[in-house]
Amino acid sequence: MILGKVIGNVVSTIKLPVYQGYKILIVQPVNNKEEPQGESVLALDTVQAGVGDTVLVIDEGNSSRLIMNNSTAPVRTMIVGIVDAIE
Repeated sequence: MILGKVIGNVVSTIKLPVYQGYKILIVQPVNNKEEPQGESVLALDTVQAGVGDTVLVIDEGNSSRLIMNNSTAPVRTMIVGIVDAIE
């Protein structure tokens, strides 16, 4: 699991049917002090996150496909939680 900060949206007017109903967000991985770590990633949003939210991201295809209930979906990275606080 990756801790990240949502830094933007991706607008896609044409996409695979399997992606219908999901927002695609740009997520910057961060450490526990919310400092940027590495390069940003694109992630499908399952929790209605928005720009500025700190989120939990899975970056593993099988887990993402299980969430979508689609064993052949071409997906790897998904937002699965919004973080309220880091202690």
